[in-house]
Parts: sequence; structure tokens; C-alpha cells
Amino acid sequence: MGARCLALLVLHSTLLLLLLQLPHLPLAGAATRYYTFNVKLQNVTRLCNTRAIPMVNGKFPGPKIVTREGDRVVVKVVNSIKDNITIHWHGVRQMQTGWSDGPAYVTQCPIQTGQSYVYNFTIAGQRGTLFWHAHVSWMRSTLYGPIVILPRAGLPCPFPKPHKDVPIIFGEWFNADPEAIIAQALQTGGGPNVSDAFTINGLPGPLYNCSTKDTFRLKVRPGETYLLRLINAALNDELFFSIANHTLTVVDVDASYVKPFDTDVVLITPGQTTNVLLRAKPDEGCPPATHLMLARPYATGRPGTFDNTTVAAVLEYAPPGHIKSHPLFRPSLPVLNDTAFATSFAAKLRSLASPDYPANVPRRVDKPFFFTVGLGTTPCPGNQTCQGPTNTTKFTAAMNNVSFDMPTTALLQAHYSANSAGVYTADFPAVPLEPFNYTGTPPNNTNVSNGTKVAVLPYNASVEVVLQDTSILGAESHPLHLHGFDFFVVGQGTGNYDPSKHPAEFNLVDPVQRNTVGVPAGGWVAIRFFADNPGVWFMHCHLEVHTSWGLKMAWVVNDGPLPEQKLMPPPSDLPKC
Repeated sequence: MGARCLALLVLHSTLLLLLLQLPHLPLAGAATRYYTFNVKLQNVTRLCNTRAIPMVNGKFPGPKIVTREGDRVVVKVVNSIKDNITIHWHGVRQMQTGWSDGPAYVTQCPIQTGQSYVYNFTIAGQRGTLFWHAHVSWMRSTLYGPIVILPRAGLPCPFPKPHKDVPIIFGEWFNADPEAIIAQALQTGGGPNVSDAFTINGLPGPLYNCSTKDTFRLKVRPGETYLLRLINAALNDELFFSIANHTLTVVDVDASYVKPFDTDVVLITPGQTTNVLLRAKPDEGCPPATHLMLARPYATGRPGTFDNTTVAAVLEYAPPGHIKSHPLFRPSLPVLNDTAFATSFAAKLRSLASPDYPANVPRRVDKPFFFTVGLGTTPCPGNQTCQGPTNTTKFTAAMNNVSFDMPTTALLQAHYSANSAGVYTADFPAVPLEPFNYTGTPPNNTNVSNGTKVAVLPYNASVEVVLQDTSILGAESHPLHLHGFDFFVVGQGTGNYDPSKHPAEFNLVDPVQRNTVGVPAGGWVAIRFFADNPGVWFMHCHLEVHTSWGLKMAWVVNDGPLPEQKLMPPPSDLPKC
């Protein structure tokens, strides 16, 4: 009898361990969606320039993932190129499944040539548009694609049902290899060469040389409503977007519903998504015409540090025809540095905050943080002459004056195995160690410190982070992305954050819920979230050049006491470093 009980106990323990190793199973009525991503090089011609670029399944942009809230998604990624690869499922919460988040050396070691890895996660509490992209160096310049998250079966969206939905993905095209561009910039200490064109769904459009045939066309039927799923997958540029003679209705950002509002122009930073309704004009009084869809940068940095061009696509009413055969209408866009528009647009974004879609904003704060965000310098090594702000310094970037050094062992593996020694230290500063007038005259010493530092949070702590831009080497906007969480944007303003004044003005009723937020140029933004997802979570600027320069850090969220509050064990095929 004792042996039988022991055998049953061993069986029970084994089954429990197997269950803990499975990602969240889809809920009743949900599905499991299987995909295979084969990463290979393939020649692509843009701007009369042909280059072999990494692509997924021979597509640029890559394939669309379509799923529903509550579904499980399983993607096998096979790497057949010489470069290391990971895929990040940008904005997916990854509840307990941090091993599938994707940033290299944060949650996993990269997938090396000839190897594969299976990402396995469940879509929880999200609906709308997200996207996937590579998360190693600048590989995401061509490796990206949309994630369409439909509501649970039988649940309508809280806005009119569209006739059709269309992904509109903004990207950047480089005639040279982006990996060579950033490698050279890091070597010389200067700014990297900018892109040669912006793209819409991989196409530069008629305003660029040699590109009239490479134009995305959206054909619409009079009187119908279309849902445009806007995704900014560009490496280094925030973008204004508008369609001539058409008003857009914003209904969703970063896979969270918002109170609908109309606008002629959308501002979207790298890493953000925005769903808008486009109402095609009725048939009567609408002769055949061609309406340009334009996007160009919102740029607050130094001149010459961004691609100052405009990408065009075509909105075309039936009957179809050549672009020159119909009247052509062109929208007007804000000026490049229109910070007033950026501020106004951000202020219009409010969570739906309805009984069906409540805004569960943290009212109290257990863990307050104040992070400066901006550029800095580091001395040139040895006798090298650099191309940074001076010929003796290199450009760098930091949060709280710490420029993040990427480890060679994945942070999540070190955390899970309780073996962080030599990998990271748990002393990321909660506030700047040397306060200064952040948006005033910068200090004489602009050098930063370096380290692989993380901030540690207890499970389910309510967290507030105030992100403060600095004027060091010029104030500019920084789109900050937090992995593993959605957060509420409870406040923002210009100048220096004042802890004795500004919290009283916070919106704790219906603040917008996002995963990526623009820190205003010469200003600040305050976010709040509950640390309800155990693991290690990257937080970084989504301007890729700033990430390369070190504007990044990581959060370690400890396990909670219950099984569903603990990080699951690593999968057996987790890549090795």
C-alpha cells in the first residue's frame, strides 16, 4: 500500500510539473494557431537598388498572424541566414511565458544559423493590432509583420463593423545593409547613416526615384467603412500620417480600445499601433479621384539625424485607373517639429473605461521611480579619433545616466536559475544619482556610466515611472517601450517634472493604455502598471539607434505565491548562448 501511494504521489508530481511547463492553455472555445517562420535571404529591388534582405517565408513585410483574444499562438522560427535571429511579439503580454518574448540576451539567447525555436504564448486581454519583429541589432529593418487580434467569437467591437480591414505598415528602406550601418556608427562613435526611403507595406511609392510601380494602392468602394491597422515598424522615425480629403476616427491603440475621436492626422511612434476607421465618401458627388496617403517624420532631434523624406501610397476610388488619369489630391501634414500637435494628439487618447472594458488604473503607488531619458557621451578609446559630439567622444544614450551593457547570457535564464553573478546587478537607480536642471542648461560633464543593471519588483506591486527627457545634446522625443506589460499614461507635461505639483493633475479615471509611449521632447510622461507578470522584462527606446547606444534597462518581477503567479520553466528547445 505504501509503494502504491508513493507511485501515485510521483505520478501526481510529474503531471503537475508537465502542466506547469505548458503555456496558458486557450480558454474554452478558443483555438491554437500554428505558424512556421522560415527566415531566409532573398533579393528585393527598391529605388532601383537590389539587395539580399532577410525575409520570413519570402515576404516583405512578413506574414500576417491572425488570432483571437484567448487563443494560443505557436510559431516555429527557423533561421537559415548567417546572422543570429530572435522574434519579438511586440505588445503581447506573455503572461508567465517570458521565454517567448524574444529580445536577444534578455529573455533568450539568439537562434543561430541552422537552428530553430518554437515561440508559444496565449493572447490574454488584448484585441486590436500588434506586430512582430526581429529583436537582434537592426535586423528588424526587414523582419516585421502584423498581428491581428480579433475579439472573442461572438463579441462585437465597440465601433461600427468595417467592410474590410487593411494593415498599413510603415517601414524604412536602406540601400546599404543596416547591420553594416550600425556597426560602422558604433565603431566611429558618430550617428548612423539615415534610411534612403520610408515605405508603406514595403513600398516607397511615387515620390521617390524609380518607385512609381512600387506603390501601395488601397482601392475602396464609395460609402463603405474600412479599418486601417496602422503599424510603425520604422527603425528610427516617428511619423505623421494623413489621407487627402478624409477624416480618420481613432478607435484603438496598442491593442486597447479608446474613446473614438476624429482627426485629419495621426502621429505614431516606432513601436506603436493605431486602428482608425476610414469612411469612403458616398457615390454621389464623388467622381473618380486619386487621394494620396502620406507619411513623413515628426523629428525633434538634431538636423541631419533623420530621414527627411515623405512616403506616399494611393487611396483610389473605383473605377480603377492610372494615377495620372484621375484628379490627384494631397493632404497637408504638420511641420517636422510640430511638438504642439504631438502634445494635442496625445491628450485626445483616452481609454474606453466602460463596464465591458474597464481601466484598472493603480490608485496607490508601491514602487515609485523617476528615470531621466536622453543622450550622453563616452570617451574615445585609446588614441582613436571619433565622430561623436567632439572628436574625443562617442555618442551614447542612457536612463538615469546608466548606459545598458548587453550581457552574453540571457537575463531571464540567470534570474530563473538564481545565478545572476557576473550577468547583472540588481541596483538600477530608482532616481538620478546626480540631479540637475533636466531641460535647462546641460551639465558640463555629459559622460555616462555603464552597467548591466536591473530594477527588482515584488509580484503585483503597483509601479509608477516618471520618464523625464533631458536637454543633453539636445532635447528630443523618445518612444519608450515596455515588454510584458500594458501601462496607463496618467500624466505628461513640458519642462521638468514637479513631484509636489504634477501628481494632483494625473488622470486616474480613463488614461490611455499602451505598451509604447513618446516621452515628450523637453518634457516628461508618467506611467503606472501592476507588476503582475513574473519574469525579466526589457524597457527601451524604440528608436533603434538609441537602443544601440544604450537607452535601455530591464525589470525583474519576482514570482507570486500561487502557481499561476510564477514564471513557467524554460522550454526544452531554448537556444543556448
